[in-house]
Parts: sequence; structure tokens; C-alpha cells
Amino acid sequence: MEQEKTKLSDRLDENIELMKILFHNDGTLRYRYIENRYRPLVKCCLFYIDGMIDNKLMNEDIIRPLLLYPFERKPASMIDDIANKITFSNNVEKTDDIEEIIRSVVYGDTVLFLDGSDVALIFNTKGWITRSISEPEGEKVLRGPREGFNEALLINLTMVRRRLRTQELKMEFQTFGTRSQTRACICYLGNLANPQILEELKKRLETIQIDGTLDVNYINEYIKDAPYSFFKTIGTTERPDIVAGKLLEGRIALFLDGTPEVLTLPFLFIENFQSDDDYYTNYYFSSIGRLLRIFSFSVSISVPAIYVALVAFHHELLPTDLTLSISVARSSIAAPTWLEAILMLLMFEILRETGLRAPNSIGQALSIVGALVIGQAAVEARLISAPMVIIVAFSGITGIMLMRMKGSIIILRFMFLFLASFIGIYGIIFGMMGLLIHLFNMRSFGIPFMNSSVADDFQDNKDTFVRAPWWYMIKRPKFMSQDPVRSASDGDPG
Repeated sequence: MEQEKTKLSDRLDENIELMKILFHNDGTLRYRYIENRYRPLVKCCLFYIDGMIDNKLMNEDIIRPLLLYPFERKPASMIDDIANKITFSNNVEKTDDIEEIIRSVVYGDTVLFLDGSDVALIFNTKGWITRSISEPEGEKVLRGPREGFNEALLINLTMVRRRLRTQELKMEFQTFGTRSQTRACICYLGNLANPQILEELKKRLETIQIDGTLDVNYINEYIKDAPYSFFKTIGTTERPDIVAGKLLEGRIALFLDGTPEVLTLPFLFIENFQSDDDYYTNYYFSSIGRLLRIFSFSVSISVPAIYVALVAFHHELLPTDLTLSISVARSSIAAPTWLEAILMLLMFEILRETGLRAPNSIGQALSIVGALVIGQAAVEARLISAPMVIIVAFSGITGIMLMRMKGSIIILRFMFLFLASFIGIYGIIFGMMGLLIHLFNMRSFGIPFMNSSVADDFQDNKDTFVRAPWWYMIKRPKFMSQDPVRSASDGDPG
């Protein structure tokens, strides 16, 4: 049976049979046949999915009025009375579209069929259990709000609405997945968001052809710029305060039902080094922390490669005492330096992933004990030199400061290591040149990916490498907002 050609009947038994056919072999579908106590000719049937509805809401606001209301009009004219006068539901829609009826039932709504009417009523009875609001594990902050998004779309939107109490907060709903029919919401401030960016986002979303979207990364891979790059051009977060802050800068957020992560766009490279804490602590401490993260990124991707280049190709660049110390440590090591570095980096990543995937009760202990035991045993067995253990550990620890760039850091670290293994320090130089060319050629929805990193105006640099005091951050990021000024201020705009 083709759903799009199926029409509702004015006979109740035919509509009941239609629903049973459409949901064949679905054991969660429930139906409740109702006959009015005072007028037996008034017959109707409710369809819903078990576990998706609020039972109390169903019993008190729909079933009880239908059973006890003293109907006087003919059945064919009572569908509007049921919707507007009898039931107590806060949201009732009338439809004869089979597709809409199916979508509503599987999303937790209840559908009512009335004998003598060829249209149905859809009642909002959603009542499934959701995870309580808690602090996101991957985005802990020292100060600031402790709540994070959960898997319920409307709850997530409510948390943003609570922070931005303005009629300019716009929410446009879409559906993705031909089979999953997952609801999504484009959220932005109408008087701030760049209409060209918004239009480009909608255009890219229209090209998505997929049967199911279970996480925002499904959509991310379809709409991101530079899809083959290992740098992300769309931000992700689980914190409503961060989304509200992005919206106030003129950015756009994309919510997806069933996942706590939210996409924010456009996304610039410097945002990888910005932390939630930066805006809730003193700007001096925030700036120091941000500079440390930038330094840690540089160290994490380059230190193993630099060590290999200096030891294997450029001994003359090292102090004599340090060269002799490294030579003594490596005197009985059979493996070349580059192979030694690759093995240690692989071992470090294995231990780190093991600690993340293992249960919380043993994950941390496993990673720490594994690193100590394996590192010490490898040095004593003369498989790895002690300086290499120090280099790899330092590189790994600095990389942990930037977990949101974990994948990019790992790829860059190995890329520079391979280049240094072949042509020494010149390989690192060529690698850095290629990396900068790649970054400066990237875009995020038309905005240069490195835009904030090369700005020559103070107002464009106020929240990049350091965070300026709030009274100096008068303007929003350039090219992102219709209104460049944050608020009316008598200060010098810069």
C-alpha cells in the first residue's frame, strides 16, 4: 500500500484497519476504543505508541472528557467540538494527511479517529523519559553555568531561550533522514545573523540525502567546508551558555533531536584555543591560559619531529654536553630514532584510548599504570631511550590540553615526524609552510578560517590570542553580524 495515495475514510473501522496495516508487526502500537456514555453513537479510537506518551495527560485530558461529555450534535459535525470545546490538550491539530499522522504517532503524539469524520485529530501527549540536565563531561568549567544539553530538542531550545529573552531569537525547524525523520532546528538572532551565511546554510542542508541522522556529525560532514581537511570548520558544544554567546556574536546554531551536541557556525581557527573559562575568570588569567593552549598546540605537533631531526641530522645544533648525554642514552638502542619515536607515540595513543574507553573505575588507573610500567620496562630493556620517553610524554601531555583538536594534533604530529625522518629540519619547515597555506585557504561558510588571526585592528584582535576586558570588546567579529556594535557605548570603538 502506498501511503501517499491512501486517504482517510469516514468509517471508523476502516481507519482502524488502515493504522493496523501501516504499523504491521509493531508491538508498541496501542489503540483505545471509546464509546460515549451518554450517546453511544459517538464512537472514536485513539492510537499512540506505548512508552512515548504521558499516560496521565492522556487519561485526564483526552479519554475522560470523551467518555463523560454529553454530546448533542451529530457525529459528522463533532470533530471541531472535540478539538476546541471538549478535550483539554494544549496543542491539537486537524489533518487528513497519512504521512503527518504517522510522523506524529511515532514522535509521541496521539491520533484520534471519529466515526463519521474523514479527518483526524493529533494531540500533543509526548511524555518519554529524558536524561536529566547535568554538566557535560567533555566541557567542564572552573566557573560559570554547570548545565549542559541533553537529548531532548525542545528542552535544549528552552535552555537557550531562557538566556536570550528576545523576540529576535528565531527557530526554524527542519526534518532530516528519510527513515529516521529526525527533527532539527536552525537557531539564530534575526537582527544579528548574516543573511548570506543563513541562506548558504539552508542551501547546503537541502542537499542532504540520507536515510537516518542519529548525531549532528552526520549533518556536519555534509555541510562543512573543506570536507577532506582534518580541521573542523564547524564548531560543536554541549553548553547552552556557549551557544547563547555564539548567537550574540551573530553566529548560527543547529540543533538535532536525540543528541546533546549543537553545531555552531561559522567557526574560526582561533576558536580551538578559546575555553569556556575565559569569559568567567579574570582577563589576565584567561589570556595566560589561552597563550598556554596555543603554545601547547605548537609543542605537541612539533617536539617529536624536532628531536628526531636534531638527533638524526643536525647534531651541530645541540650543545655538546646534551649531545653526549643523548648519545650515551642511545648507545645500546638498536632501533633508529625515527622508529623509536613512532613506536612510543603509537603506544601513548593506545594507552590514552584505552583509558578513555575503559570503565571509569579502572580507566584512569589503567592509563597511568600502563604508561609507568611500559615506559620503565622499555627503557630498562634497552628498547627505548630515556630522552625519547620524556619527549613523547611532553608532547602527549600538551596535546591533552586541546581535546577538541585531538584528531588534528595526532595527524600533524605524525606528519611532521615522517617529514623530519627523511630530510630533518627542512622537512619540518616545509610541513609548516604547507600547513599555513592550507589554513589560510580554508573558509567557513565564506568567512576566512584564519580571519581573526591576521586582523590588524585592535577590535578584531580583542578576543584572539588574548582576551581583552569586556569594556574594550565593543564590536562583534567582523563579517559575521549585521550589527557590528555590541551595545551603545561611549568608549572609543577602537
